[in-house]
Amino acid sequence: MLTLDLVYKATTVLSGLVRHTSLIHTDKLNPLCDVYLKPENLQVTGSFKVRGASFKIASLSDEEKARGVIACSAGNHAQGVALAARRHGIPSLICMPEGAPISKVEATRELGAEIRLVEGVYDDAYREALRLNEERGMTFIHPFDDEMVIAGQGSVGMEILTDLPEVDVVIVPIGGGGLASGVAYAVKALKPEVKVVGVQAEGAASMLTSRDHNQIECLPSVLTIADGIAVKEPGEHTFALCQQYVDEVVSVSEDEICAAILALIEHHKLIAEGAGAVSVAAAMFNKTEVAGKHVCCIVSGGNIDVTILSRVINRGLMKGGRTTEMLIEMPDRPGSLLGLCRVIVRFGANIISVHHERNGESPDVNSCNLRIVLETRNAEHIHEIHKAIEAAGYIILLEK
Repeated sequence: MLTLDLVYKATTVLSGLVRHTSLIHTDKLNPLCDVYLKPENLQVTGSFKVRGASFKIASLSDEEKARGVIACSAGNHAQGVALAARRHGIPSLICMPEGAPISKVEATRELGAEIRLVEGVYDDAYREALRLNEERGMTFIHPFDDEMVIAGQGSVGMEILTDLPEVDVVIVPIGGGGLASGVAYAVKALKPEVKVVGVQAEGAASMLTSRDHNQIECLPSVLTIADGIAVKEPGEHTFALCQQYVDEVVSVSEDEICAAILALIEHHKLIAEGAGAVSVAAAMFNKTEVAGKHVCCIVSGGNIDVTILSRVINRGLMKGGRTTEMLIEMPDRPGSLLGLCRVIVRFGANIISVHHERNGESPDVNSCNLRIVLETRNAEHIHEIHKAIEAAGYIILLEK
């Protein structure tokens, strides 16, 4: 059974294997509260997952180690298992969903693991790993539903209480629930008055759905940029622990996740993956009560696929009111475009792109459409520009 002594033991065992990531104070993310970041994206392998994997593998018997280890993962647990296995000189086999970011697949391979790509999502990789485990007789290292793994993740909570004893709220990402279970168990055991809030992506809210129905439920599908928490079904241990020790579970949208990733880049020069940024998104967009409190957001990982980073940044800019796209109908005559540009310049916006369409669907044959993307300061700035454009006689057909 999970005990506080086991979490203490994990913290001791891991002290020489993983980094004690120092908290980062910020006043940029939410002016209503005092926010601290727990940057597990700066951890060895770029994610907290190395904690649970390392503690689990360190606790195996010599016979179990000799058989090698097998795991399933979207990427972060894979790297943790591969690194821990290499440290112990034992073979590792990792089943990963075929849609896992290439960067995570290659990073795992570079750590010496044998990779098996599986069609589908995490849950499909999990079933294949169990099948291969029966076939090869290796030791299965579960990514979250294992009490040794949960105890290893609980070391994150111990570090938070050590570094920020006055903490009021801890916000933690939830996929399968291993990190949330371990952190919540440790925090509540030592300081029960601290509120622990779990966060899921709206497109993969399996723990939230299960809690709402008071039973473990499997989602038919998951779809989110936060691939590290794209889990259809929580584990038995993690569900029970989250039910008992996590005070609240909330969800965040894809746009909110992108805005959080962008905020971490801009304000703190930190790269977070989608799963790592959901806790920050929850604090930024007041998904739980944080006003006047000391809040710690666990940034659980930073292994984002760089090929999608530009798209994430663009969505984050739009969510934060830093860019806007408008489809504008205007008279098709000399000077119309110049007049529109003068309005935009007067309000200090920057034109990023312009697309002129003469064959629009307007019933007015003497009009044309202009699709324009602007760089702006915030949502209020966009509203001012919108009003000025309409006041000048132009028609805004669409804005996003």
